[in-house]
Amino acid sequence: MSAYLDHAATTSLRPEARDSWIRATEFLGNASSIHSDGQTARRLLEDSRERLARALDCDPIEVVLTSGGTESVNLALKGLWWSRREGADGVVLPDGEHHATLDAAAWLVAHEGAPVRAVPLDADGAIPLDAFAAALDGAALATGLVANNEVGTLNDATGLARAAADAGVPLHLDAVSAFGHVPVTFARWRADAPGPAGLVALSVSAHKVGGPVGVGALVVSRHAAIAPLLHGGGQQRGLRAGTQDVAGAAAFATAAELAIAEQDAEAARLARLRDRLVRGILQTVPGSELLGSATGRLPGNAHVLFPGASGETLLFLLDQAGVSASTGSACQAGVPEPSHVVLAMGRTDAEARQVLRFTLGRTSSDADVDAALAALPAAVARARAAASGTRTATRS
Repeated sequence: MSAYLDHAATTSLRPEARDSWIRATEFLGNASSIHSDGQTARRLLEDSRERLARALDCDPIEVVLTSGGTESVNLALKGLWWSRREGADGVVLPDGEHHATLDAAAWLVAHEGAPVRAVPLDADGAIPLDAFAAALDGAALATGLVANNEVGTLNDATGLARAAADAGVPLHLDAVSAFGHVPVTFARWRADAPGPAGLVALSVSAHKVGGPVGVGALVVSRHAAIAPLLHGGGQQRGLRAGTQDVAGAAAFATAAELAIAEQDAEAARLARLRDRLVRGILQTVPGSELLGSATGRLPGNAHVLFPGASGETLLFLLDQAGVSASTGSACQAGVPEPSHVVLAMGRTDAEARQVLRFTLGRTSSDADVDAALAALPAAVARARAAASGTRTATRS
C-alpha cells in the first residue's frame, strides 16, 4: 500500500468539486455573451465568485479568477510594480518565498531594473516584523507568505498588513499554502487600511484545497491600482482578460466551501497525525530534527532535517518503499539544489540538502504515518551509508 505524504504539492480532487465541474460543463454559453445561454453561464460564474468571496472574506468584485497560484502571484507583483514604479523604489521581498514570487521578482530586476529589498527570515523560517517594517519606507510594493510552503511556519499576516499600511506601501500576501488549512481573512487583515496601501492583493489556488488544477484567484482590493498582465476583452475589471472558466470557478467554489467548513476539525486531526509522525521520526532516527516553528505551523506540515543523509537519496528510497514525500528544494536542469528556505533560516548548504517535507491532507490516515515510520529508519541508514561512502571515496 502506498502512502502519499506530499499534499502540499497537490491534494486529491474532492468528488463534490468534480461533480460541480461536470454539472457546469452542461451549460453552453460564454459568460460574456448577452444572449440567454451566455447569461445563464454568467449567473453560474458570478454565483461561484460570490461563494469564493465568502470563503475568502472579501467582496465578490475583488475576486479575480486566474489559472492558479503562479499567475496570481505574477499578476500581483508585476501589476503592482507597473502601476507604482514612478515615484517609488524597491520591492520588499522576504527570503524564503515561493519560487513563483522569487522568479517574478527576478524578472522585474532583470527587465524593469526593480531594486529588491531583502528581508532575512528568523531561525524558524518566519518573517520578522521589525525587519519587514524597516524595509518598507518608500517601497513600490511588498510581498510575503501567510505560511511558508516548505517548512510550514505561519507568519503574522495581521502584523505584515499593518506595517505596510503604516508605511503607505501596497502589500501582496501569498496564501496558497495557507488557504483552507488556517484562517485566511482578507477583509480583517486589511481593516486598518481601507485605501491603496496595506494589504491589497492575496493569491490562492484551487488544487491545494481539493479543487481542480489550473484554477486560482487573486483577491484585489477595489481600492488597488494594479496593471494587467493580459489585455483583451476587459473581463474582471480589466485585470484578467479572456473567456472565464465557469466550470473551474464552480469547482473551486465547492472545494473552498468544504475546506472552510471542515477547517477546524481537519486542522486538529492533521495536527494529531503530524505530531505522531514527528514523535516517531525523532524517536527512531538518531539526529533528526524538526525545522520550522514548533507551534505556529501548518497543521499538516512536518519538515525534518536528517543530518548525513541526502534528501534526494531519501526521496528515492522512500519512493521505492511506497512513500511519497518531497525535498522541498528546487531542481533546475536536473541538478538538485539546496533548499533556499533552509539556507534563509541560517542553516548550512549541507543541511539544506538533507531535508524532507512530509505533508498530510484530507485523505491522510494513521496508516500513512505507520508506513512512513516503518520505511524511514532503514532509508536514512542507507542514505547515510551512501553519503559516507561517497565522502570516503572522494578523500581517497
